[in-house]
This record gives sequence, structure tokens and C-alpha cells, in this order.
Amino acid sequence: MSHSFSRRKFIHNLGLTALALPILSAVDTCLPKNNKKKLGVALVGLGSYAEGQLAPALQQTEHCYLAGIVTGTPSKAGRWKAKYNIPDKNIYTYKTIDNISNNNDIDIVYIVLPNSLHAEYCIRASQAGKHVICEKPMAITVADCDAMIAASKNAGKKLSIGYRLHFDEYHKEMMRLGRKQVYGKLKTVNADFAFHAQSGIWRLDKELAGGGPLMDLGIYCVQSFCYTTGLEPLAVTAQEGAKTDTLKFKEVEQSLTWQFEMPGGIKCNGKTSYEDSYNNLRAEAENEWFELSPAFSYNGIRGKTSQGEIKFKNVFQQALQMDDFALAVINNRPTPVPGEMGRRDVKYLQAIYQAMRTGERVIIPKD
Repeated sequence: MSHSFSRRKFIHNLGLTALALPILSAVDTCLPKNNKKKLGVALVGLGSYAEGQLAPALQQTEHCYLAGIVTGTPSKAGRWKAKYNIPDKNIYTYKTIDNISNNNDIDIVYIVLPNSLHAEYCIRASQAGKHVICEKPMAITVADCDAMIAASKNAGKKLSIGYRLHFDEYHKEMMRLGRKQVYGKLKTVNADFAFHAQSGIWRLDKELAGGGPLMDLGIYCVQSFCYTTGLEPLAVTAQEGAKTDTLKFKEVEQSLTWQFEMPGGIKCNGKTSYEDSYNNLRAEAENEWFELSPAFSYNGIRGKTSQGEIKFKNVFQQALQMDDFALAVINNRPTPVPGEMGRRDVKYLQAIYQAMRTGERVIIPKD
């Protein structure tokens, strides 16, 4: 199977390509002067999300800018340098990332690597004296999350998770309607997110991803249950779906459903898959209902209630997310999406997997 490279091979390949990076010119490209008022962000990992969403978002941000990159691919280094006017001294490999500690241009490091690498590079960035944003899921184990949180605290730096939807107007409205019980007490919340995953991607490698669509897509549903209700689950049951492609899904689940028991008798039902297409969030209250469909996309989110349409301007979620973190650093205030929230969600993901494997109802620990 084409996705059979392991975490060890992935890291080995990073090292090999890093060694192949050319020695860059000593003449730095000048950054715009107004960027000196902003915090510099270095992206670690230049995959599709960094290239298609984060880098463009950093062209729209008001309080931070794209200051540097970390990559193991020489061609990417050259292409990003030319496209985004990145100075030679702000371009690092996975072997030289620790030297970022000496670079005053870079204030924030954004980890955009496969899940199993989040902990290592988050810890290294914190130890280098940088604030960190880590993509979701925060890590693949709670122990890794604990180590990441400890590293940031020991360094006196902030740690945030890339939960972009906390800054989207539609999702903020779901939070308001649910938590303030605008339509009465909540009874059920249903969320589902799926797409057709291509063979060969690292997300199908359990060692790199930690699991299948639950880690990648289901986490959006888990998040939505918590922020719509303002509550945390007490227990969970879960069921793995049938595999229609046993070769493609040799290592991870193809699909999964789960049921959270929330305080007050609220039921939250989640569904995710890598071989289907759905994208919804719906809350049923005593008197009315409210929903988003599509719910978890980068843009084009639409909402309505039993009373009519919910309508907001679409926003650049990632730009708002990174600007908010920059302001948290500048003003020394907490981020609304801290490492502790990421840890909490990894705990929930692991409880769902335990329920799926055992077929039993799993009580979720409060610690």
C-alpha cells in the first residue's frame, strides 16, 4: 500500500531532504517596514493547509505576518522564499529549527505537521523561547499534551491550538444560542463531518495520524458539542462502521459513530468518515432548533433556525485565529483556545476509541 511510510521513515526523509537544502544567499530580502509592528510567525511544515490557508491568511492579518518557514524540501524553500519575500536567515530545516531561538524576527511558531510529530516540534519551539500554535488534534496521547503544556509553561510562553471555528461568526452564534438557551434547554446536538480521502495520504498511517477520520474530522464534531452546549461529556459509547475498502483502511477506521452523554440529559451524536460526504451541525432545543449546513468548512458556512435564516459575512477564519493569538501575546492575556483545551479533546478522542474497541460505555475521567 502506498501510504506505508512510518513515522520513523517520515522523520528520516525530513532529515535527508534537509541535508539537501542549498546554502542560501547571505543577502537578505527586505521585509516591509510596517511588519516590524507585527509579530513574526514561522510555519513548520509546508503542506496543503499551510500553503492553501495559513500563508494566504497571514497576508490578511493585522497583528502578525509570515516571517519564516521550516521545511525539509529544498524546492519548497525556494518557492516560498520567492513568493513571500522571506529572508534567507528565516528559513530553517527540521535539523536547524532549534536555531530559531536566536532569531528575533520570529515570535510565534505554528506547527503544521502530521499529528504524531506535534509534540516533538511544539516542545522544541517552546524550548527555543517561542510562543506556539499547534494544529489540531494537539497530539495523539494525553501524555504528549501534558509534555507540550509543561514545555510552554517552563519557557514562559503561550500555547494555542488551531481551532479556527471559535473565531467564525456562525459558530459563535451556535455558542450563543446553545449556552444562553435562547430556544429553551438543549435536548440533542448532532454533528457529522466526512469526505472521501485519497489513498496514500499520511492520515491513513496510524503511526503518523494516531487514528483515522475521528482524529482529523471527528474532532470538529467533538469541539462543536462542547462549545454549543458549554458542557463536557460524562460518558461515551461508539461503533466502528464497516470497511468497504480493507486495503485502504488497513490501519485506521473508515467511519465511526459515537454518542456523548452530557450533563442535564443532553445527548450528542457524532459521525465521521473518510468514504462519504457530509458536513452538518444541528441542535434541538425544547422549543426550536438551530443548525449550520455546511458547518465545518473554511468558508461558505450557512445557518438557519426554526425561526429563519442565520446570516453573517464569511470571514477568513485562520486570519482571525492567528490575529487573536498575536494579541494574546502582545497584551499578555489568555488565548480562548489554549493547550489545556487541546488536551481535553485528545482525552475525549481516546475515550471514543476505547468505547469503539471494547463495545462498552466508557466513563470519561474529569482530570
